Amino acid sequence: MTHSLHRRGTAESLSEDYVMLCLPAIGINDEGHDQKLQEFLRITLRHDPVNIGAITLGNMYSHKTEEVVNAAHGIVHAVFVKQDDVTEVLKELDKANLGMSVVVSGIFEKVDECCEKAGLKHHTANFSLGIWGRTEKLPSDDILEVTTMCGHAMISANLVKDMVREIKAGTKTPEEAAKVLAPQCACGIFNPVRAAKLLAAMAAKES
Repeated sequence: MTHSLHRRGTAESLSEDYVMLCLPAIGINDEGHDQKLQEFLRITLRHDPVNIGAITLGNMYSHKTEEVVNAAHGIVHAVFVKQDDVTEVLKELDKANLGMSVVVSGIFEKVDECCEKAGLKHHTANFSLGIWGRTEKLPSDDILEVTTMCGHAMISANLVKDMVREIKAGTKTPEEAAKVLAPQCACGIFNPVRAAKLLAAMAAKES
């Protein structure tokens, strides 16, 4: 999986941003996998995720949590801000032995710490090589820190700018603005807690 790899930001900010994906291998272990993905989401929900999503429906900011769980099929996602929560989810998943592939995305060293504390070793590691090409056409770095939290580029840079303007005008709190952005990322890998902090920082910088 690569759509969760291109998140940008400082090490401090990204230390509060972990994405977990669960999925079957088509033709290998996909028979009856819906129930296993549902169980994955139920396990994550016991450990304070800030977002969950199912690609067949959407995320917890556009639908009720149980609707997202019931719609699990193909691939599901959960987002956390604390390493300890990721570690506890990994421990539970190890015991549950669902037989599904689990991907954890975040700062490599911190993800490895979670695996080690859970008594696990990673099987494969993927790294982002950054953005190549006409990078001068990209939005500013602070905008990209928000928009790259949606790996399918469904969060508009202009919408982020609008939310910053509303925060500056006092018509929305950073948390409210982040919840406007969150439903746009349909698969549910957007981190609204981190987004609120980034939006607040942008609004303060432009004041």
